[in-house]
Amino acid sequence: MEGVEAADPAGVEALALIAELDAALQAITGDSGDSSFDPEDVRGPRAVFVIARDADGVAVGCGALRPLQPGVAELKRMYARPGSGAGTRLLAALEERALALGYEEMRLSTRRVNARAVDFYRRHGYGDAPPWGKYVGNAVSVCLGRRLLSRRA
Repeated sequence: MEGVEAADPAGVEALALIAELDAALQAITGDSGDSSFDPEDVRGPRAVFVIARDADGVAVGCGALRPLQPGVAELKRMYARPGSGAGTRLLAALEERALALGYEEMRLSTRRVNARAVDFYRRHGYGDAPPWGKYVGNAVSVCLGRRLLSRRA
């Protein structure tokens, strides 16, 4: 059944999707990005890891939120299998979960060379955001963010 559901980031399907993401990032950027993700970070009370499924119930994408700073969630390990069409659905579901968890903004960092990802987020309303942590002064990364608006408003 098609949808987006919370999942264990160490589950079999999650690990398979993360491995696909790692391989794709390694091919695009020269770095898998796995050193920037700790599954424990998305198991806390204001965090979540989700899996998107297609109409047949097959896992086709994943993503996660973790606290970054008060009112701000960081988007991590966002991946949609090419051709699945799950990216927009995943992002919308994560934004809704962020709102439900009390966040007012979402931020992420990706490599500038990952033009497909940068373009995807910009199309969905993400603009330049101030860098944080290891991204401060890092010329290869781009930090993006978006204020969250309630879908009910």
